[in-house]
Amino acid sequence: MTNKTMRAVVLAGHGDLDKLVFRGDYPKPEPGRGEVLIRVGACGLNNTDVNTRTAWYSQTVTGATTGGALSSAKSDDAAWGGKPISFPRVQGADAVGTVVETGEGAEKSLIGKRVMIDCWLRDWNEPENANKTGYFGSECDGGFAEYATVDARNVYPVNSEWSDAELATFSTSYSTAENMLNRAAVGGGDIVLITGASGGVGSALIQLANRRGAKTVAMCGAEKAEAVRALNPAAILPRAPDDLRAELQKAIGASEVTVAADVVGGEYWKRIINALARRGRYVCSGAIAGPIVEFDLRVFYLRDLTLLGSTVPPPGAFADVVRYIERGEVRPLLAQTFPLEKLREAQRAFIAKKHFGNIAVTVGK
Repeated sequence: MTNKTMRAVVLAGHGDLDKLVFRGDYPKPEPGRGEVLIRVGACGLNNTDVNTRTAWYSQTVTGATTGGALSSAKSDDAAWGGKPISFPRVQGADAVGTVVETGEGAEKSLIGKRVMIDCWLRDWNEPENANKTGYFGSECDGGFAEYATVDARNVYPVNSEWSDAELATFSTSYSTAENMLNRAAVGGGDIVLITGASGGVGSALIQLANRRGAKTVAMCGAEKAEAVRALNPAAILPRAPDDLRAELQKAIGASEVTVAADVVGGEYWKRIINALARRGRYVCSGAIAGPIVEFDLRVFYLRDLTLLGSTVPPPGAFADVVRYIERGEVRPLLAQTFPLEKLREAQRAFIAKKHFGNIAVTVGK
């Protein structure tokens, strides 16, 4: 008789790490019409996991991402889309594994294929409608489990020598970074300032902007500078220099950049904006140092700046990332792996930000 249960880590509600509960008897999903069942090999961690668990997305929260329970948060706007999510919930967007079963209407030739999951769930009658999107591991159960189901149109067979854990570093970080660069129309003539350059999205931004021919300037802590240097940015700056424009002048011979790609936010934000050249573009997809910033409208309008938010990529962005992987144009940066049952420890390490690249849990027995 087929086993009806599986191992999974379940988010029981908003709160601290104790809300992540390992279970050996969680119901194994069955693929519905148009869906596939995936035996998960590995699943990467990302900030959305932490922010959703702690309800940091709630607009009642004004501080930095800490990974701890937030007493000011409210559950009615605690998820990325501004709506409540249901519990229990298996999180984990960056799942990689093997298709083992298909539902009615799904292509059976997918069975046996190793696949990566595009974490953005779409209304396939209106795939361009960002208001009708969900996130794998948020609006449905995700990859911190032995098995997961998803629409067959969200899986991409991948031809790569990288391990499941290495491939699990790509989905969220690289589709986020690619969308940021697309939104800011980054090209070969741009100088791109990248905050949080040692993290998953920041390191992806360096690689993806480099492949476009842009000049990249990475900002990171001194202890991670050598690891970041291996990605070949044009220059590396400290995480938060007092005089950013002077540091830029020394590093690249110019005190301004044409694009700022920011995932940090916080108090340093005004220095980032002040380093943008006239008609520069600022694109943001995170605010781990805090979502509330000091904004001088005069800098914005007198310099003809463009401010861009970036969350939901259009269809096709993830397919591009898979092609870059297969052509060897980007490489994974796997810092550490943990077994599934150690997800709390994995997330604790992720929150500490001592790593370079990303962290994944391995799911196979």
